[in-house]
Amino acid sequence: MKVMHVISSGGMYGAESVILNISRLLNENSHHAVIAMFANSANINIQLHKSAQDEGIESYLIPCDGQVDLSAMEFIRNLVLQIKPDIVHAHGYKADAYVYLALRKLSIPFVSTCHTWHNSTVFDYIYGVIDRRFLRRFPAVVAVSDEVSGQLLRGGVQPDKISLIGNGIDLRPYTNARPSLRESGEANGCLLVGLVGRLANEKGVDIFFQAAARVLSEIPNVRFTVIGDGPDRSKLQGLLKRMKIDSSVTMLGRRDDMPSVYASLDLMVSASRQEGFPMAILEGMASGLPIVATSVGSVPSIIVHEESGVLVGPENVEVLANQMVALLKDSARRQRLGRGARERVEKEFSVERLVGAYLSVYQRAIDFVKVADRASAPGGKVM
Repeated sequence: MKVMHVISSGGMYGAESVILNISRLLNENSHHAVIAMFANSANINIQLHKSAQDEGIESYLIPCDGQVDLSAMEFIRNLVLQIKPDIVHAHGYKADAYVYLALRKLSIPFVSTCHTWHNSTVFDYIYGVIDRRFLRRFPAVVAVSDEVSGQLLRGGVQPDKISLIGNGIDLRPYTNARPSLRESGEANGCLLVGLVGRLANEKGVDIFFQAAARVLSEIPNVRFTVIGDGPDRSKLQGLLKRMKIDSSVTMLGRRDDMPSVYASLDLMVSASRQEGFPMAILEGMASGLPIVATSVGSVPSIIVHEESGVLVGPENVEVLANQMVALLKDSARRQRLGRGARERVEKEFSVERLVGAYLSVYQRAIDFVKVADRASAPGGKVM
C-alpha cells in the first residue's frame, strides 16, 4: 500500500514523530510511505522534511503563501495524481482542509488523525470548529484519545467513521543511546530533570519552573532542562530570570539527538495542562525513565500510577514538587519505575501495533470510497 502523509508542521513534535514512526515501518514492510508538508511562507519549518530525507523516506514540500492559498490545493492535487497513493493521510486542521478541498472530486481515499485541539486562543477554538466540519466528510477519522473522540462526536462526525488509536513508538532508537548531555557537561555531575515539549501554555512549563524552585530549596544539587521550542520561549526565559533560578535551569531549544537527550536524564516531568496522546512521554518511557506526569488527556491510559510512572493533578505545584523530591531522593524507586515504563511501552505501545491498526483504517477508507463510486456510477446502487 502506498500512503501519503500531509501535514503543516511547526517543528518536530508528537504528530511529526508519529508520521516518521509509521513511515519507517511501512517502508520496512513492503509498503511505501510518502510525506508532503507545507512550506509555509509566514513561518517555514521543514525539519520533518529534512528528517524524512535523512532516513530515505520520500518527502515533498508544498509551497503555501498564507492561510488560504489556492495554488497549494492545486499542488496537492497534482502531487497526488503524480505519485498515485492508495490513501492520503492528513494530520492537523490545515492539512485536513487542504486535502479535502484538493481531493473531494477525485476517487482518492483520505483519512485524518486528530492528535488534539488546543483552545488556548479564540483562533484555536475557531480552527477546531472549522476542522471538525471538514472531518464530517472524511471516510475515516482517527482520534488519539477518548477526549478527542468525544470532540469529534460533538462536532458531528459519525461514530462509525471514528477509530480510537493511541500513538506508538519505534523502540530501537531509544535502546542503549549515549547520554549526550552528560558527555557535554550539561548535568555537571548533578541529578538532571527534564521536560520535553512545545513552549506553549498548554504544556505547563511555567508550572514546571515553579516546582523546580521548590525542589531546589530542598535539594540544591539538581539541574533542570527544557527541550523544545515554541511561541512562549521569550516569556519563559523572562520568568526564569524573575524567579532567579536561571543558573539551575537551561532551555536547550530543539534537539536532533533526542534518544541521547533522554538517556542523559535521571527524571522526566510532564506538567501539561492539556494533552492528546503525548509522544514525549512514550519516548521517555521507551528510554526507561521514571516520569512524573499530570493526569490530563490520555496520560492516565499510558502511565500506570506507581508501576510505570507517577501521576499528579494538573496545575498543582506543591504536589508536583513533592513527587519530584521523593523520586530524586530514592534511586531504587526511580529504577523500578523506569523498568516498568519500558516494559509497558514494549507491551502496549509498539509501532508495530500502531501500523497494524492504521492499515485497517486505511483499508476501510479505501472500501468506503469504492462503494461510494459504485453507488454514484450511472445505474449503480449499493445493496
